[in-house]
Amino acid sequence: MAFRSFLERLKKPLLLATRDHFSRLPRIKGLEEAICHLIDTAPPEVKGLSWAAPILKELKGLFEAFEKASPAEKKARLEQALALVADLEAGPAFLEEESPLPDEAKWRHMRLELARPLQYLKGVGPRLAAKFASRGINTIEDLLFFFPRAYEDRRQFAPIGSLRPGDRATVRGEILLSGAIQYRRRRVYEVVISDGTGTLSAKWFHFREADLRHSFTPGRQVIFSGEIRLFASRKEIIHPEVEFPEASDIELHVRRIVPVYPQIEGVSAKVIRRIIREALEKYGPMVHNFIPDDVRRRRRLLSLSRAIKGLHFPREDDDLQALNTGRSPYHRALAFDELFFLELGLALRKRSYGLEEGIAFQPESQLVRHFLKGLPFRLTRAQERAFEEIRQDMTRPVPMNRLLQGDVGCGKTVVAFLAALLAVDNGYQVAIMAPTEILAEQHYLNFRQMAGLAGVNIELLTSSRPPKEKRAIYEGLAKGYIQVAVGTHALIQKEVHFARLGLVIIDEQHRFGVLQRAALREKARICPDTLVMTATPIPRTLSLTLYGDLDVSIIDELPAGRKPVITKVFRGRERRAAYELVRQELAKGHQAYVVYPLVEESEKMDLLAATESAHYLQKEIFPDYPVGLLHGKMRPAEKEAVMSAFKAGEIKILVATTVIEVGIDVPQATVMVIEHAERFGLSQLHQLRGRVGRSHRASYCLLIAYRVARGSEAARRLAVMCQTNDGFRIAEEDLKIRGPGEFLGTKQSGFPEFKRADLIRDYKILLEARQEAFSLIERDPDLSRPEHKMLKRILYERWAERLALAEVA
Repeated sequence: MAFRSFLERLKKPLLLATRDHFSRLPRIKGLEEAICHLIDTAPPEVKGLSWAAPILKELKGLFEAFEKASPAEKKARLEQALALVADLEAGPAFLEEESPLPDEAKWRHMRLELARPLQYLKGVGPRLAAKFASRGINTIEDLLFFFPRAYEDRRQFAPIGSLRPGDRATVRGEILLSGAIQYRRRRVYEVVISDGTGTLSAKWFHFREADLRHSFTPGRQVIFSGEIRLFASRKEIIHPEVEFPEASDIELHVRRIVPVYPQIEGVSAKVIRRIIREALEKYGPMVHNFIPDDVRRRRRLLSLSRAIKGLHFPREDDDLQALNTGRSPYHRALAFDELFFLELGLALRKRSYGLEEGIAFQPESQLVRHFLKGLPFRLTRAQERAFEEIRQDMTRPVPMNRLLQGDVGCGKTVVAFLAALLAVDNGYQVAIMAPTEILAEQHYLNFRQMAGLAGVNIELLTSSRPPKEKRAIYEGLAKGYIQVAVGTHALIQKEVHFARLGLVIIDEQHRFGVLQRAALREKARICPDTLVMTATPIPRTLSLTLYGDLDVSIIDELPAGRKPVITKVFRGRERRAAYELVRQELAKGHQAYVVYPLVEESEKMDLLAATESAHYLQKEIFPDYPVGLLHGKMRPAEKEAVMSAFKAGEIKILVATTVIEVGIDVPQATVMVIEHAERFGLSQLHQLRGRVGRSHRASYCLLIAYRVARGSEAARRLAVMCQTNDGFRIAEEDLKIRGPGEFLGTKQSGFPEFKRADLIRDYKILLEARQEAFSLIERDPDLSRPEHKMLKRILYERWAERLALAEVA
């Protein structure tokens, strides 16, 4: 009891500080002193628990100098503190020994049992199994890992008299009235109950009257659970979950913390709970933890079987808030398991690079020196540092695998081109792969302009090139006189052969996946160096999963004299005011972009299209200034002609689609108007904005938005754009708004889709899992020790294809 009382006192100030999304935190004082005092004066019964001592020490450390921390740091520490308190509440369960690791035969039997079709589970059958299959639940294992989306506190019955509209509550009462009632347009079945403190109506709009009349007889006791509403000043509950006190499985649905599962059409919540309990009792112990015991103890992890049971049916004294925010010890164990195996695969793959034979390039390069001498500007310190890191990697006799990232306008392209020159000067070819033809064309135009200064032969290879031109490029690559090839997936087609491929540069790697990266590397006789380049700043949370096997170079400095772009939002009716700002910039001799989401008018979406609007802007708004048009459906030669005219100042206003998102550098362009800005993603808006502000002049980004609801996702994106120019902060916000799948375009990327872990919520767990996984590979590089045999087997089963681990011995 002393321990439980101590935990309640410890939790109280923490929960107060985190309530309502930390809204009260700025007003709370003395939290540091209160928590440290509580821990220092803990009862002897608590201090005497050897397993709790290190947790309490870590918890106290979080509140040292807490009052001086920034608001963001305070939030992070409080979240960690709640996780540690959850560990304390779990008790010493994470120290319990697992059952001995199964041998191969037993493990194979367990896998077969878990892979058993769901229809053979007691109480399911073919018809019910088909309904579960509609949610992707086909096997026993699928069902065990079908976790609740939320939890309801049904530990106590709420007095009806105390209920308020919007509450989710569980009530028990006596049936007073029961029957069908005809309202204006429909019949409704209504049951009125009372518990002595008030009355409550339960209503059904879809019902079989005979069944309900039979169940809800006046005088019978009944339990309702659901959301309380108010209708004509009377409390009611629509389609409640119903229990009768005499039911045999009543303990599954009330008097406890009750799991709420994602909806399965045609299957009630009660049936889902009943079937999951059946599966847990018979098959739950077969879900085994293969994470080494020393790691599990060190990280205070529950066994997987216990974590799964706790997620489905929490204990009565579990923390409801921790369960609903995904921060319970059960969530932690499952997230760590998934992230640990991912990071283990990345650690193995990174080690495999060091075992391959690579190219030891000579570091000195006449081409690099000549090119740098001809540049009209000096590289920033960050660019010089990044290129030096790349050059050192390229001189080693093992393949380089490096990520180059930075904010828009920081000069990544120049650094990548210097790496390409170094390879060419050593007699090797370079392949530059981009995910779309538009991006490949932009890189080609930029690289060709730079290649002209250096005398390098460069070609563009995309699927839309005519067959005759493709054949000429194939021949040039095979014979070696094409030194740099820029292209899309066309570069990895079987017809493409390089005479001497030495460097692979991949842009926006997260849109490809490691298997496509491997396919391009296989075009070389000796494993080439690989430079992954991204124009999208990737939050560290994702870089550890996307690029966990790569070394990282970050360009964190913009060229001297650059000023932050001033960003403003205009409503549709304020377009004229936005265009007046454009006119002011044009009058100074500057240039402007006007960006539209579509190329042609769409009947389905009320969007302004670039082609029609270019004509309108020229005739009606800016008749005194030349207007040009650029979009993705134009041929490369047409695009190049338009861009050349814009760079030369012959075109003053460039109307474009997102073809200008990356790679265009026109210092005289100081203002950009983005029409229907609410239709663009946050990172895309930031990339577009990066086309202005590329000189010492003040620059502007004017976002014109239509029909944006207050508090909507679109409103949040536009607000973030006005608050900051920092690409990494924007990427973090974008990740929070959309989640990793949408942020990265998972469907075409090959990015790992997590079933249990949440990269934003579980960032600290990700760091811990990475540390343990990489440390394990250092100790046992091939996972060849007997105790790691099953670990390796599980790793390959989960991640071999997605992480291209087949190449790892």
